[in-house]
Amino acid sequence: MTTDMWSGFGPSVRSLRSDTRDGDEVRVLVLEKAYDAPRADVWDAVTSAERVSRWLGPLSGDLVLGGRFQVEGNAGGTVLQCAEPELLEITWEFGGDTTWVLLTLADDGSGTRLRLEHAARVDQVKYGEFGPGAVGIGWEMAFGGLTKHLADPAWSPGTPDWTDPGYPAFVRESGDAWAAAAVAAGEDEAQARAAAERCFTAYTTLPE
Repeated sequence: MTTDMWSGFGPSVRSLRSDTRDGDEVRVLVLEKAYDAPRADVWDAVTSAERVSRWLGPLSGDLVLGGRFQVEGNAGGTVLQCAEPELLEITWEFGGDTTWVLLTLADDGSGTRLRLEHAARVDQVKYGEFGPGAVGIGWEMAFGGLTKHLADPAWSPGTPDWTDPGYPAFVRESGDAWAAAAVAAGEDEAQARAAAERCFTAYTTLPE
């Protein structure tokens, strides 16, 4: 694998906000990305199990209203809302926690703007330790894979080479950007930067 894997993802728009869900305070991570593809194609790419498996990871189940799904080695969940080709809401169940992911799609010129909102209850959020990059970096990897898939449906990430120098460079850039989003949302800058550094170390420390 070459550093091309970690480049050419295009710009991202990142933000954080507070909200409530079922009476509980939640933190919401927001990631937006523009794709040079019609909305029907992007919708199919994020709801077809066969296509999702090509850019996110092997997925089983059905991304239809009420359906259950499982991403191999990652999260599973239930489809709460499904309004083609505009909105998909799912639970994101991992490590004993249930959080919520909302995808909305909108026309953006001849392309599509995809917006992800990932909400978690305050007591589930480990931003103090690792910052929003703990979640945001992973979603940017996924959305980057989607960029490459839409440009070339035959593209596959293969087996990632974590020793590729492009990988830590990507993690650094994304993590610093999420730290800046945390500061913009009112977090202390020194604490946000320290959390981002811990997050960078966690993402780039290879297993022995």
